[in-house]
Amino acid sequence: MSKVIIKSAEEQALMRQAGQLLTQVFDMLDGIVKPGITTMAINDAVERFIVDELKARPASKGQYGYRYVLNVSVNDVVCHGMPSVRYRLKKTDIINLDITLEKNGFISDSSKMYVMPEAPVAARKLVKTTYEAMWQGIGAVRPGARLGDVGAAIQACAETAGYSIVKDYCGHGIGRDMHEAPQVLHYGRPGTGLELKPGMIFTIEPMINRGGPQVKTLKDGWTVVTRDRSLSAQWEHTILVTDIGHEVLTLRFDEQHREG
Repeated sequence: MSKVIIKSAEEQALMRQAGQLLTQVFDMLDGIVKPGITTMAINDAVERFIVDELKARPASKGQYGYRYVLNVSVNDVVCHGMPSVRYRLKKTDIINLDITLEKNGFISDSSKMYVMPEAPVAARKLVKTTYEAMWQGIGAVRPGARLGDVGAAIQACAETAGYSIVKDYCGHGIGRDMHEAPQVLHYGRPGTGLELKPGMIFTIEPMINRGGPQVKTLKDGWTVVTRDRSLSAQWEHTILVTDIGHEVLTLRFDEQHREG
């Protein structure tokens, strides 16, 4: 990766707009992600909404040759799961929907876990802990802090609960390109790594497994699963480092209390 790009006030405003549009996609999904729907139907609904309603571009479609507008990762799928016309959500599933959106040349990136009504208690606990770990990482973002502080906060939350951090994938800078510098690890040591400065924008997106941290990629070349087939969960937000702390550019309405 090249050097970290500090966004100007004008660029931050465009990133903020893209992030706010992406929150509307999840608002729409909240009404349709239910047992019985195919993962391809979810993909198609997202594409229609982004293109027709938001007048934006689904940034994942065509990126690195990927054919769809989102990743849908169910149960033991860690990331990069592809939508299917054959798979219908089950009452016991947990699902991560990872979506990117581009508006006026700038990209936002976020993912959310959906928990089906009969998901086991163990699955619900994993999802909840992963969400809290992400927020622990976000809470460490401020000028003068280091990326190791972010990773350490996430790691401590996950491992205290008895889970493992996937180390094969990480967060990333984002702006005009989906993947920019820096790489944002979800583990680390406090006081180490890149110093955070106002104007940096990056994602925090921990992938946390109920079992071991090892993963493998399936023959389709995209889908990443836990090697021991244990459950995995992930949440993601796009974060701006501000002069006094941070701003979550993809903050959803039901999360407003988090940033008070």
